[in-house]
Amino acid sequence: MKIFGDSLLYSTLFFLLGILLTLIISRFSKYSLKKISKRTKTNFDDYVFASITNLIKPVGFLLSLYFSLDYFFVDEIKFISIILNLEKLIILVIVIKTLNKILIRSFKETTDKINDPSIISMVTSLTPLIKALTWTIASIFYLQNIGVQMTAIWALLSAGGIGAGLALKDPVQEFFEYITILLDKPFQKGEFIKSNGVIGMVERVGVRSSRIRSINGEIIVMSNSSLTNGIIANYAQMEKRRLVHKLGVTYETPSEIMKKIPLIIESIVNKTNNASFDRCHFTDFGDFSLNFELVYYIPTNDYLAAMEAQQAINIKIIEEFKTNNIEFAFPTQTLNINEVNGE
Repeated sequence: MKIFGDSLLYSTLFFLLGILLTLIISRFSKYSLKKISKRTKTNFDDYVFASITNLIKPVGFLLSLYFSLDYFFVDEIKFISIILNLEKLIILVIVIKTLNKILIRSFKETTDKINDPSIISMVTSLTPLIKALTWTIASIFYLQNIGVQMTAIWALLSAGGIGAGLALKDPVQEFFEYITILLDKPFQKGEFIKSNGVIGMVERVGVRSSRIRSINGEIIVMSNSSLTNGIIANYAQMEKRRLVHKLGVTYETPSEIMKKIPLIIESIVNKTNNASFDRCHFTDFGDFSLNFELVYYIPTNDYLAAMEAQQAINIKIIEEFKTNNIEFAFPTQTLNINEVNGE
């Protein structure tokens, strides 16, 4: 190895030529890419071009140093091999960090256009997974490039993957159920739902479980799989609430009054706020009452407003029935006793 011979001169020339070429490419790229980005309306291409431009100088300088050292130290020297491998690692880290930034920015730009909070939440949750995937691929590529025998590593990864798959079966399932909730939207944060006997408002949708504030006030934590695999009643997405009631009057009620009852109830419902009359009919002869069926709608998903309207209608029915001398039926039995032989 000639330290002060032609090798040193040529390696120095390689290094200086690489530096000069890097500066020229960086300057030309900055000018040309900036000119192209002005033709577009989005800011994403500006970010990509700026990231690429910022990547050229450090990668170019490191490559120039790498090739000059590789040319100068023709003989295999362990110390120099370590330095060269370290340079490869630094270049790989710089490139992967830039690539991750561009990918994440791309997902963010896409979700901002959709303007859906659930999609934004999903992309935010997937960000660590995207980073881990790119770093894993880069690590495998680096190990292969520096000459590491991958057979044993692949066998170790396969065994570890099987073990990890068995250990992480439930968490992974819950994660995919979380993705299902975000995409399918059976419910969202702030909505009032009923599932598996639990009634309450959704306070948080997590990666593994969701938290529901029950009507009694306590927090109930339910796994995402138990929610998606069960029946969910989402009251928040109701456009209107349908209420059905049975009314029973006594058998002594005259037929003229029986005809008036549907009209009386229709008038009551129509005069009540947040209520829309559907029908009221004399339906059947009960054991101790003549039965009417009343159906009306509450055009709101607010449970409190629905209960207020229902209460107002019930009270008004009591008042109107009293005014018209209509009696509600209650369970009774009539015993008819006949006298036999004067006894």
